[in-house]
Amino acid sequence: MFSMLNESGRLALRLPEAERAAFLARYDTTLNVAHGVVQKEYVVVPDTLLASTDELREHFAVSATYARSLKPKATTRKKPAG
Repeated sequence: MFSMLNESGRLALRLPEAERAAFLARYDTTLNVAHGVVQKEYVVVPDTLLASTDELREHFAVSATYARSLKPKATTRKKPAG
């Protein structure tokens, strides 16, 4: 997952560490909080950036590329017999 809407309806993007730090500083925003837990890889997209779709598109691309580079989590479900 590379983007999400949080509980309050705000958009959050998953970014790699360097991009995340730059994004937080540039847009003066925060890490996303979901159900009281800080999600360290997700930044809240400020309203001012939502209005700039060309600029936002670049961040979506970085986020999607980053998510594709991550290894899938191990599953605890057993595969069906057959």
